[in-house]
Amino acid sequence: MAYYGNLALRPERVQEETVQPKRTQPNPTGKTKVNRRRSISIGEKLLYLFTVGVVVFVAGFIIFRYAQIYQINGQIQAKNKTYEQATEETKELKHAIESLSDPQRIKEKAIENGLVPTTSTDKIIVNSNSSKFDRNAVAIKQP
Repeated sequence: MAYYGNLALRPERVQEETVQPKRTQPNPTGKTKVNRRRSISIGEKLLYLFTVGVVVFVAGFIIFRYAQIYQINGQIQAKNKTYEQATEETKELKHAIESLSDPQRIKEKAIENGLVPTTSTDKIIVNSNSSKFDRNAVAIKQP
């Protein structure tokens, strides 16, 4: 009976008979021949062992390199953080320099420390014999 895609009309499959292993005929000597699977030779075993060793070595080398890269990336991040902190500190110090070098502030500090403003007619005389800064080394001569 033919069927056209309808499983209801499909004939049932007949279960195949189990295949029994073939027995060999006994030799004329009376001994039966036993088929043995051929084992892997020593050369093939060494070749497989060498291949596995190479694969393990390459995998270990790759893992080692990834560990080095990870360590170097950590060092780079630490250096970048240090650089950013130094940059921030430099900006703060530049701002402090700008505020401290304001001429008005310098003038106020000089007056606080007892310095007297000079007039344009005053002459400043510096004693060159003094090796260290001395208040007496600088004198203002007024006309």
